[in-house]
Amino acid sequence: MSLYDDAVLVLKEYEGQPELREVYLDHLAAHPDGMYKPCAAGHLTGSALVIDPARGRVLLTLHKKLGMWLQMGGHCEAGDATMAGVALREATEESGISGLTLLTGGPVRLDRHPIPAPCHWHLDVQYAALAPAGAEAEISDESLDLRWFAYDEVPSVADTSVVRLLEATLARL
Repeated sequence: MSLYDDAVLVLKEYEGQPELREVYLDHLAAHPDGMYKPCAAGHLTGSALVIDPARGRVLLTLHKKLGMWLQMGGHCEAGDATMAGVALREATEESGISGLTLLTGGPVRLDRHPIPAPCHWHLDVQYAALAPAGAEAEISDESLDLRWFAYDEVPSVADTSVVRLLEATLARL
C-alpha cells in the first residue's frame, strides 16, 4: 500500500470533523501528488503532540520559521509508508525522544492552515505521541527551542490549533 492509499484509508476511517475530512479527500482525489511538498495546491503533513500524561505536560517546539510554539510535525517523505509513520518520525526527529508511541485510535484531529507561496495549504493529520517514563527532550536543528508545558500553560503560549489538539488528546486519554 502506498502512502497515498494509506492517507485515503486513514481519512475515510477518521470519524471526526466530517466537512474537513471531505476537503482532504477531495484534495487527494484531485491531486495524486497531494502528499508531497511540490504540490502547489497544498499537501498533507503529519504531526504529533508529544504528551507526558503521568506529569500532566506536553512538549512543544518553537518553530524556526514561524516563531510559534507548535506540536512536532512536518512533510511526508518518499520513504514514508503511513501517515502515522510520518507523525511518529517527525515527533521523534524534532523531540530527540526515542520510544515515543502513538495514542491508539488514529488521528486525533485535522487542521488545514494556509502557508506562504509557492504552496498554499498544509492539510495536517494530527496524532498524539506518548512520551516514555523519564523522557528527556533534545532540541533539533529545526527548532529555536523545545520546552515542556503544563496542560494549563498551553493556551497562553500556543495558538488555537494546538489548544484544540491538546483538548482532543486529553478527551481521548
